[in-house]
Amino acid sequence: MPIPIVNSIASWILKKRIHHMELFKKHPYEVQNELLLDLVYKAQNTEFGKTYGFHEIKSYEAFKDKLPVQTYEDLEATFERCRQGEANIIWPTPITMFAKSSGTTGAKSKFIPVSQESLEDCHYAASKDLLCIYLNNNPDSKLFTGKSLRLGGSKEIYQDKGTSYGDLSALLIYNMPFWASYSSTPGNSISLMSDWETKMQAIVDETIKERVTSLAGVPSWMLVLLNDVLKTTGKSSIDEVWPDLEVYFHGGVSFEPYKNQYENLIPSSNMKYYEIYNASEGFFAAQDSNDSKDLLLMLDYGIFFEFIPMSTYGTPNEKVISLSEVEIDKNYAIVITTNSGLWRYKIGDTIRFTSLSPHRIRVTGRTKHHINAFGEELIIENAEAAINKTASELQCEVMEYTAAPVFMSGNKKGAHEWILEFKTPPKSLSEFQIRLDQNLQEINSDYEAKRYNNMTLDLLKIHQAKPMLFQQWLKQHNKLGGQHKIPRLSNHREHLEELLALNRN
Repeated sequence: MPIPIVNSIASWILKKRIHHMELFKKHPYEVQNELLLDLVYKAQNTEFGKTYGFHEIKSYEAFKDKLPVQTYEDLEATFERCRQGEANIIWPTPITMFAKSSGTTGAKSKFIPVSQESLEDCHYAASKDLLCIYLNNNPDSKLFTGKSLRLGGSKEIYQDKGTSYGDLSALLIYNMPFWASYSSTPGNSISLMSDWETKMQAIVDETIKERVTSLAGVPSWMLVLLNDVLKTTGKSSIDEVWPDLEVYFHGGVSFEPYKNQYENLIPSSNMKYYEIYNASEGFFAAQDSNDSKDLLLMLDYGIFFEFIPMSTYGTPNEKVISLSEVEIDKNYAIVITTNSGLWRYKIGDTIRFTSLSPHRIRVTGRTKHHINAFGEELIIENAEAAINKTASELQCEVMEYTAAPVFMSGNKKGAHEWILEFKTPPKSLSEFQIRLDQNLQEINSDYEAKRYNNMTLDLLKIHQAKPMLFQQWLKQHNKLGGQHKIPRLSNHREHLEELLALNRN
């Protein structure tokens, strides 16, 4: 199809969809409440709907009173029944796809149901919206003169009952509509290869022949791919390989630890970076301007949002609130109800609102991925801000990191222990240690209070990782590629001890 025709079609879609976005921006609570009642109505004759009296629910307050907030562990047996082929349990239409996720820490796989409605009205709708937003912000874009390099996971088939499972990215690729497949590279046969290391070289070999105008994938693994591209081609920058590259759509992990590395690989001043916030459970938010790190919360994708203030999370006084009750700059855990049959489901992520009109957010971490062994409440957002400031001050570059507590023992005080992999190491590791500790205190007042005069916490400990240590750890755990992530912060020492042992070998 000629490029002018493609641009005309995209422009028509753009104008239509931007109007709908303006609607939920102006009327967020009405859109969300209508969506909730629609989900409840559709599922009232499911097993779940009958158990919780969905036919009686006519308001958010009634919904809140009837249904408990739930975790994956609460619903695991129910999801397994769905995976064995039972129908009409949590959602009226058959669910034959499951997004397999081990999370960042757990070894046991999770299987998150993905309905056809979620695939089309959430995940694929979000892909189109992302293009709409980007093109609206960049009317001179030449995105459609080339292809999008997508980097996803592998695909496996669950054999017994005809249901399929794999990384969410693999499910999306496998079921991709023609319009998306037409404009993407590499082809499905390579994208769905299961051996990650073989697949990476195959992707390089195919895509270096293409005219790539955009990238899409998790920053950590896309970085590996781009370095492989330069190694294979012998070029000094990605601009030389793909001179028409103009945007990278990224999500899955924070982009901050990788930003400088991308700017070095892609020195073009025209390169743009757009963050998305999606997960196995759904697509939640997207950057809607060129230069802002804030993400617009998407309110009409078949997902109803609730929030738990982290000040009450996990306590007897845990409180769940609606979108209309949230406040700016407070940390919340997200609870979702979706068109895949996830009802009041804790996804394990934390966010804070940066704007309420419209509702924009930043992802701050995971409910399980923080350190609070001593009341310091260190979250990933704090850690990465402190690392970035320290690296900037000392002119070094951090690639990967993880941290865990050193627990008190006898007269020994507590501390935090870090292992970091540097691309450019600091001249003095001890100076990095002192500066990182100081910056953490500036950013997190609870950490500062615990460090005051070394009363509770001693100066943090720090280790320099050998090259490729974190990738070696992921390979050891069969977690190379896809949406697998490095565990950043933890209240236990399991991952840190494994990494330290590998580092000594």
